[in-house]
Amino acid sequence: MAAAAPLTNGTSNDNAGEVVAAIQAQTISADEIALYDRQIRLWGVQAQEKIRTANILLISAKALANEVAKNLVLAGIGSLTIVDHETVTEEDLGSQFFISDALIGQNRTEAAAPEIRRLNPRVTVKAISAPISDCLPDFYTPFTLVIATDLDFNTLSTINAATRLANKPMYAAGGHGMYGYIFADLIQHDYVIERAKSNMPTVLGPESGSATRSIVGVSTKRENGKVVELVTKREIYSHLRLANSSPLPPEILNSLRKLKNVSPLLPCFRALWDFEKQKRHLPASNSVDDLREFTILAHEKLDELQMPKELLKSELLRSFLQNVGSELAPVTAFLGGQLAQDVINVLGRREQPIQNLVLFDGEETKAPVYSLHSFLQDALDSIPPPLPGPLEKPMVP
Repeated sequence: MAAAAPLTNGTSNDNAGEVVAAIQAQTISADEIALYDRQIRLWGVQAQEKIRTANILLISAKALANEVAKNLVLAGIGSLTIVDHETVTEEDLGSQFFISDALIGQNRTEAAAPEIRRLNPRVTVKAISAPISDCLPDFYTPFTLVIATDLDFNTLSTINAATRLANKPMYAAGGHGMYGYIFADLIQHDYVIERAKSNMPTVLGPESGSATRSIVGVSTKRENGKVVELVTKREIYSHLRLANSSPLPPEILNSLRKLKNVSPLLPCFRALWDFEKQKRHLPASNSVDDLREFTILAHEKLDELQMPKELLKSELLRSFLQNVGSELAPVTAFLGGQLAQDVINVLGRREQPIQNLVLFDGEETKAPVYSLHSFLQDALDSIPPPLPGPLEKPMVP
């Protein structure tokens, strides 16, 4: 154990004993503790152990997936399998950093895999060049978690159905120029929040103000002379297709002030996904027919969400369509970083994860999160409409 002391320099006292125990149990090597020292100080050896044994499936190898792969591999996950049947094109060169012009025409996954391996030789990186549509539901069973990026809505829904059958958490994400989204379906996820113990007892059961979160366990520990409470919370999630058709939460629908702050990207993305389902292609910004049909869909989605009509401006619709299908490195870097961080939190079960849709607006540099669940409609139907007032008015018939 003589070699262990210098390797834990800089590690907090709270984690030092955990580090020694991990080495003694041979669950994580001294070299790995040195390599991931900063991470271990942040979230502990136990979380790092869960990360290093994770087997992640990443579907697609475009710009956003490159960012996700980079962050997860550098974090030290155990294995990364990347599936993409497309070939490298000239368009890929402007937004991806794992490929070069010499690789044009090669399979996108196989072209990127060697560079991804060089980031962290400790991580096993596998490349599969077959279409994801060829994979049967049991294909997902060995994986800890699945991430699908830049795919059409029908494909994402099919993958989500398969991951639910396999009881595997799944993320869907996509970037369209200045805009993007991250969706999480973790099915059911437990995580631990550490906080100073309050004089008020923590009660097990549904958490106040949330339709998806409950407290399922409470314990305490003494740390630096203070009592720390460890609260285990449980989040319930929805399938992508159900979330895409769900209403906004009651606390938003029943407040005109909050409703006016909902991002107009929400009806835009819902319209985009409906357009894809109907037309089997993305809308083209230079097509008058596509512009008209997309605009009609966007306004229909706005009405379904009961959002004020003035939120959906023609300038945003034009900008959104002009960005559809394009990739911008700064936007994919942000989305990839946020997605990878949430995956790490989920693997370590240390922080509250995304619940359940993030929308990124690069024009406004905003990334609001919306909790969208079809079962919220029951809650909406049971709430009597509030009395009209100067700031509030009933939004639910």
